[in-house]
Amino acid sequence: MPNPPQLRAAALTVTAVLLSSLMTGCSDDSKDEDLSAQKLNWKDCPAPSESEGGGDAPSPLPGGAQWQCATMKAPRDWNKPKGDTIGIALVRAGTSGDKSKRIGSLVFNFGGPGGSGVTALPSFGEDYAKLRTRYDLVSFDPRGVGRSAGVKCEDDEQLDDYFQQDATPDDDAEQKKLLDNTRTFNAACEKNSGKTLPYVRTTDAARDMDLMRQVLGDDKLHYFGISYGTELGGVYAHLFPGNVGRAVFDAVVDPTQNPEQGSLGQAKGFQLALDNFAEDCASKTEDCPIGDSAQDVKDRIAKLLKDLDSKPIQGIFPRELTQTAATSGVAQALYSKDFWEFLTESLEQAYEGNGRGLMLLADSLNGRNDDGQYSNLAAANVSINCADEKARYSAADVRAKLPDFRAASSVFGDYLAWSMVTCTDWAVAGAADHADVSAAGAAPILVVGNTGDPATPYEGAKKMADALGKGVGIEMTYKGQGHGAYDSGNKCVHNAVDGYLLAGKVPAANTICS
Repeated sequence: MPNPPQLRAAALTVTAVLLSSLMTGCSDDSKDEDLSAQKLNWKDCPAPSESEGGGDAPSPLPGGAQWQCATMKAPRDWNKPKGDTIGIALVRAGTSGDKSKRIGSLVFNFGGPGGSGVTALPSFGEDYAKLRTRYDLVSFDPRGVGRSAGVKCEDDEQLDDYFQQDATPDDDAEQKKLLDNTRTFNAACEKNSGKTLPYVRTTDAARDMDLMRQVLGDDKLHYFGISYGTELGGVYAHLFPGNVGRAVFDAVVDPTQNPEQGSLGQAKGFQLALDNFAEDCASKTEDCPIGDSAQDVKDRIAKLLKDLDSKPIQGIFPRELTQTAATSGVAQALYSKDFWEFLTESLEQAYEGNGRGLMLLADSLNGRNDDGQYSNLAAANVSINCADEKARYSAADVRAKLPDFRAASSVFGDYLAWSMVTCTDWAVAGAADHADVSAAGAAPILVVGNTGDPATPYEGAKKMADALGKGVGIEMTYKGQGHGAYDSGNKCVHNAVDGYLLAGKVPAANTICS
């Protein structure tokens, strides 16, 4: 997006299904109700609604078991726990193993913030089949996301324009237009979802998870957090250290950074991933079709983006591929090495005047489906980030920091620097400079960093492990590419994670997998 806050802590955008019939509004029927004693009404998951991007209901699990969905009531305002409630959308797959060996529920958060767990878990369910032998696999739409009182800002037509606009202004007029568009977007969020915006902080979602633990019948919260899900897990551990069960953090957010530091770290991370992509292409036995050397690959990408700034090319009719959309598309492809081949093909097409491939990648990052409908990924992402982050940056702040960002990445520097104005004039004050994840007394949490991760750079894993506290954060390294480690399929990573979650075996600190 023009101001891409979702890159700060995003998991791969998932084009999947969301629950379409869950309650999302507020009610006042819980004033005398013990929410921890509520019973969930699990039913087969229906197809998603248009607001979640459309699509089909989740396919049955191997063996024919159906994904089930339910709604949990949670306080709208955790400072008024007996007040109005909102519905938190849940999805689960019951354990496939011997029920006598069942540990409990394993709760997933796949990141964003703004990503729907109700769609993501069924999409990735087979990847966690071994974990399902001893757990019910559970995920949810955090408050503000999808069907959990989902935030709404602009409509589909407005979002098309928003994601096309120039996110890297070159002069005062372009800067003014970017800031005006940002204010317009933020005003739409306040107009359409103003009553929800104060209650979508990560601390609120963490409290929802502890209620979820109780409603699911678990003494401890067993948890698998990915990307932003690691920050959410860290905040939960800080608030409820005694309730932490077996937990894994993968693709780890640095909890010590403010938004500026996080964006600068991502500029370095995406540049590293681009360097690795270029080296990989240039090293293949056959000629690299997008450059004669790694440097040539990067130079040609930089030239393409520069040319698109003044002269967009054909994208997906009627939209053209702009510099911003192309940059978003390249960034999306760097989230996974599996996308590198498609990135190569898309760049080949773009050099010939066809921007369809890069636009498809950008649409995936932004939550747009083939029918032109957007999920509320962008709205939720901005709303949660701006509710969490105290900092508010001006255009002058960005201009002062541009040299640092450009030194970090000639391709992504400007793009990520200007993302810092996203929360300008936001309706709700940000909560803190950065998340507090100190969790003295909590059970060990396995923290897995990937040396080639673009979105949550590797250095964040150590920062998270240290911040959790001695004996709590157990750092582990995967020497690989892409966003995250477990989904790489690496056997060493799987053995360590599965060994902890299934058997309680804590890996040795500083274990390295490659």
